[in-house]
Amino acid sequence: MKRVITYGTFDLLHYGHINLLRRAKSLGDYLIVVLSSDEFNWNEKQKKCYFSYEKRKQLLEAIRYVDLVIPENSWEQKVSDIKEYHVDTFVMGDDWVGKFDFIEDETDASVVYLPRTPEISTSQIKKDLEEKKKNQGE
Repeated sequence: MKRVITYGTFDLLHYGHINLLRRAKSLGDYLIVVLSSDEFNWNEKQKKCYFSYEKRKQLLEAIRYVDLVIPENSWEQKVSDIKEYHVDTFVMGDDWVGKFDFIEDETDASVVYLPRTPEISTSQIKKDLEEKKKNQGE
Protein backbone atom coordinates (compact mmCIF):
# COMPACT_ATOMS: atom_id res chain seq x y z
CA MET A 1 0.00 0.00 0.00
CA LYS A 2 1.37 3.38 -1.00
CA ARG A 3 0.91 6.03 1.73
CA VAL A 4 0.72 9.78 1.13
CA ILE A 5 0.90 12.54 3.75
CA THR A 6 0.06 16.22 3.61
CA TYR A 7 -0.10 19.03 6.16
CA GLY A 8 -2.31 22.05 6.58
CA THR A 9 -4.72 24.17 8.57
CA PHE A 10 -7.76 23.58 6.34
CA ASP A 11 -9.74 26.44 7.87
CA LEU A 12 -12.82 27.55 5.91
CA LEU A 13 -12.67 24.40 3.81
CA HIS A 14 -13.19 25.18 0.10
CA TYR A 15 -12.89 23.56 -3.32
CA GLY A 16 -9.18 24.40 -3.54
CA HIS A 17 -8.62 22.21 -0.47
CA ILE A 18 -10.70 19.43 -2.04
CA ASN A 19 -8.67 19.65 -5.27
CA LEU A 20 -5.42 19.35 -3.30
CA LEU A 21 -6.68 16.38 -1.28
CA ARG A 22 -8.01 14.63 -4.40
CA ARG A 23 -4.71 15.05 -6.22
CA ALA A 24 -2.72 13.97 -3.16
CA LYS A 25 -4.84 10.82 -2.80
CA SER A 26 -4.31 10.02 -6.50
CA LEU A 27 -0.58 9.60 -5.72
CA GLY A 28 -1.22 6.60 -3.48
CA ASP A 29 -3.70 4.34 -1.73
CA TYR A 30 -3.92 5.90 1.73
CA LEU A 31 -3.97 9.63 2.53
CA ILE A 32 -2.93 10.97 5.92
CA VAL A 33 -3.77 14.61 6.62
CA VAL A 34 -1.80 16.23 9.42
CA LEU A 35 -4.02 19.02 10.68
CA SER A 36 -2.49 22.00 12.47
CA SER A 37 -3.73 22.20 16.05
CA ASP A 38 -5.23 25.45 17.34
CA GLU A 39 -2.23 25.96 19.62
CA PHE A 40 0.28 25.36 16.82
CA ASN A 41 -1.59 27.77 14.52
CA TRP A 42 -1.61 30.50 17.15
CA ASN A 43 1.83 30.01 18.73
CA GLU A 44 3.84 29.22 15.59
CA LYS A 45 1.89 30.71 12.68
CA GLN A 46 0.11 33.58 14.45
CA LYS A 47 -3.14 32.39 12.83
CA LYS A 48 -6.51 32.30 14.53
CA CYS A 49 -8.80 29.76 12.93
CA TYR A 50 -12.50 30.32 12.40
CA PHE A 51 -13.21 26.66 13.18
CA SER A 52 -11.67 24.73 16.07
CA TYR A 53 -9.31 21.81 15.51
CA GLU A 54 -12.10 19.33 16.32
CA LYS A 55 -14.50 20.90 13.78
CA ARG A 56 -11.81 21.06 11.08
CA LYS A 57 -10.91 17.42 11.80
CA GLN A 58 -14.56 16.41 11.51
CA LEU A 59 -14.84 18.14 8.13
CA LEU A 60 -11.69 16.46 6.80
CA GLU A 61 -12.78 13.02 8.02
CA ALA A 62 -15.98 13.41 6.00
CA ILE A 63 -14.03 13.77 2.74
CA ARG A 64 -13.75 10.52 0.82
CA TYR A 65 -10.11 11.10 -0.16
CA VAL A 66 -8.94 11.33 3.47
CA ASP A 67 -8.14 8.12 5.34
CA LEU A 68 -6.63 9.45 8.57
CA VAL A 69 -6.36 12.84 10.30
CA ILE A 70 -3.71 13.42 12.97
CA PRO A 71 -2.65 16.61 14.78
CA GLU A 72 0.29 18.83 13.85
CA ASN A 73 1.86 20.25 16.99
CA SER A 74 5.29 21.33 15.72
CA TRP A 75 7.21 22.14 12.53
CA GLU A 76 9.72 19.42 13.41
CA GLN A 77 7.37 16.43 13.49
CA LYS A 78 7.29 15.86 9.72
CA VAL A 79 10.23 13.43 9.55
CA SER A 80 9.01 11.42 12.54
CA ASP A 81 5.45 11.29 11.11
CA ILE A 82 6.78 9.98 7.80
CA LYS A 83 8.77 7.28 9.56
CA GLU A 84 6.02 6.33 12.03
CA TYR A 85 3.32 6.01 9.36
CA HIS A 86 5.61 4.44 6.70
CA VAL A 87 4.86 7.21 4.21
CA ASP A 88 5.98 6.95 0.58
CA THR A 89 5.06 10.44 -0.63
CA PHE A 90 5.05 13.81 1.15
CA VAL A 91 2.76 16.36 -0.56
CA MET A 92 2.47 20.12 -0.13
CA GLY A 93 1.12 22.99 -2.19
CA ASP A 94 3.52 24.63 -4.61
CA ASP A 95 3.72 27.77 -2.48
CA TRP A 96 6.13 25.67 -0.38
CA VAL A 97 8.44 24.61 -3.25
CA GLY A 98 11.92 23.78 -1.99
CA LYS A 99 11.07 24.16 1.71
CA PHE A 100 10.75 20.42 2.35
CA ASP A 101 13.32 18.95 -0.02
CA PHE A 102 15.34 17.84 3.04
CA ILE A 103 12.69 15.17 3.66
CA GLU A 104 14.03 13.10 0.76
CA ASP A 105 17.47 13.11 2.45
CA GLU A 106 16.14 12.12 5.88
CA THR A 107 13.49 9.56 4.89
CA ASP A 108 12.58 7.14 2.10
CA ALA A 109 9.67 9.38 1.04
CA SER A 110 9.55 11.40 -2.16
CA VAL A 111 8.44 15.05 -2.03
CA VAL A 112 5.77 16.36 -4.39
CA TYR A 113 4.60 19.99 -4.63
CA LEU A 114 1.14 20.26 -6.17
CA PRO A 115 -0.16 23.43 -7.83
CA ARG A 116 -2.69 25.38 -5.81
CA THR A 117 -6.10 26.19 -7.24
CA PRO A 118 -5.22 29.74 -8.35
CA GLU A 119 -8.52 31.56 -7.92
CA ILE A 120 -9.29 30.50 -4.35
CA SER A 121 -7.57 30.71 -0.96
CA THR A 122 -8.65 30.88 2.66
CA SER A 123 -6.73 34.15 3.05
CA GLN A 124 -8.65 35.65 0.13
CA ILE A 125 -12.01 34.46 1.52
CA LYS A 126 -11.22 36.06 4.90
CA LYS A 127 -10.10 39.27 3.20
CA ASP A 128 -13.25 39.41 1.03
CA LEU A 129 -15.51 38.79 4.03
CA GLU A 130 -13.75 41.52 6.02
CA GLU A 131 -14.12 43.94 3.10
CA LYS A 132 -17.81 43.08 2.73
CA LYS A 133 -18.36 43.62 6.47
CA LYS A 134 -16.54 46.97 6.30
CA ASN A 135 -18.59 48.10 3.29
CA GLN A 136 -21.88 47.14 4.96
CA GLY A 137 -20.91 49.25 7.96
CA GLU A 138 -20.55 52.42 5.90
